[in-house]
Amino acid sequence: MNTTDSRVELSFDVAGSPSIPESLRERALDRLAGRLVDGVLTVVSSEQRSQLRNRETARERLAEILRSATAPDPPRRRPTRPTAGAKRRRLDAKTRRGAVKRLRGRPDE
Repeated sequence: MNTTDSRVELSFDVAGSPSIPESLRERALDRLAGRLVDGVLTVVSSEQRSQLRNRETARERLAEILRSATAPDPPRRRPTRPTAGAKRRRLDAKTRRGAVKRLRGRPDE
């Protein structure tokens, strides 16, 4: 199969695009720093036999990359303490496990 004829390269200037708000642009530039060349993101698609389908695939992939790069950070985890019952269950389990291991030893003479 000759994939060079149907191969598609899609380039998007993230750094200079007026359609991306400034706050989202900074976030995208920071997260995509390893993929950008002079602020331009390039997506290549050659999986399909048809150039039209490769264009659609590249467009979808570009949209997904930009969507994930501009998504807000997940909320920070609030640290919590274990409940008293959880502490008690953990210590009881440790005691039982220690007793099992103690029984494996040599019997005292």
